Amino acid sequence: MGIRVERTIPATRQDVWAELANLADHPRWMKDAVDLEFIGSSQSGVGTRMRVPTRVGPFRTTDILEITSWEEGASMGVVHEGLVSGTGEFRLEGDNPTRIVWEETLSFPWYLGGPVTAFFARPVLRWIWAGNLERFANRVSGL
Repeated sequence: MGIRVERTIPATRQDVWAELANLADHPRWMKDAVDLEFIGSSQSGVGTRMRVPTRVGPFRTTDILEITSWEEGASMGVVHEGLVSGTGEFRLEGDNPTRIVWEETLSFPWYLGGPVTAFFARPVLRWIWAGNLERFANRVSGL
């Protein structure tokens, strides 16, 4: 299941990256992330691992994320381990305004309905993540 959301933010790429690179604050703008706990001492860059309890309606799970790519000021990629698996990427385009593009490819296990669950989850997750990017943009813009 692939999902893509994006938003243009009236801010410099440097300001957008500074907020995005602050992994510890992601739960402040990600409605589905209940909390975030680093696994190990790294808090940025490739190899950083995080335990993220997530909630979408009544559905709860703990996502283990690992940063797989980190291009300063441009992009970061993650791999999801746990009940829901897959990959994701944040990418920045342009500069003042800066466009943030968020893409995820996720898989649900067969015992949770696999592709059928993905079909119904896709519009819900797209809606939640579009709201996440709105909250993110408001943080960057200081609103």
